Amino acid sequence: MIPTLPQPRSFRLIYNSYILLFFVFLAAPLTTVAVFAFNNSLFPSLPWNGFTLDWFLGTTEPRLGLFHDDALLESIGTSGFVAFWVSVASVGIGTSNAFLFEREKFPFRNALYILMLMPLVVPGVILGISILVFSNSIINWVEQLTGYEADFLRPGLLLVVLGQFSFIATITTLIISARLRKFDVSLEEAAMNLGASRLTAIRTVTIPFLKPALIAAAIISVLMSFENFNTTLMLVGSDAPLTITMFDRLREGSTPVLNAVSLLLISVSGMLALVSLFVQRAPEH
Repeated sequence: MIPTLPQPRSFRLIYNSYILLFFVFLAAPLTTVAVFAFNNSLFPSLPWNGFTLDWFLGTTEPRLGLFHDDALLESIGTSGFVAFWVSVASVGIGTSNAFLFEREKFPFRNALYILMLMPLVVPGVILGISILVFSNSIINWVEQLTGYEADFLRPGLLLVVLGQFSFIATITTLIISARLRKFDVSLEEAAMNLGASRLTAIRTVTIPFLKPALIAAAIISVLMSFENFNTTLMLVGSDAPLTITMFDRLREGSTPVLNAVSLLLISVSGMLALVSLFVQRAPEH
């Protein structure tokens, strides 16, 4: 709809109703999850039995709250560990990729760029299975060649980090590249004319300009790592991240403590998303 053109009243009413219903559709499931995190019931469903904080602060079964549930807290810590290393690796490689594709000209550049984008269109389950098969092939080859068992390549946190990194790095590359494309290269040239080396010019001029994109890319990496399930499920070992722990709990029978976990994640994700939007709107100079 073009706001400057006159529109029939009925059309505006239908359009506004559509927008309202769209946001209701998005918000209703999240609101339901948040409400039942405080329901005084052993089941996350109607009827509403009153308000309680047991699912956050309860200390005994069957009302063991989130902040006293060692298994859930450990899984949150595991997810945080994975998200940290995925973010560090993705932002580092994403920055290097951004300079490579935005600054350099070399043969098969476009083909390599398309290859970099492929993890975004490959289903997460297929990506996880592919990494698992590849790592098992390396383990078998190394064992046959040297007799050494490369157990660090078996399902576990290392493979989870590598699996998530394989597609999150593509997203960080796109975010940082978009910012780098707006950079005035003459600022680097001016710094080098004043005696700075190329590396010093990049470190003191270009990287500060990229700072909003780097922060945004790191936040998005953390959020995507925390919520990833398909790839993680194929690669996880005995140390299960939060999404896998929640999945196992759901198979055993859901309780409102999972709603409490979901509400916590919604709140933290929302705050990080707002921070990401804020830093991306930072002035370019």
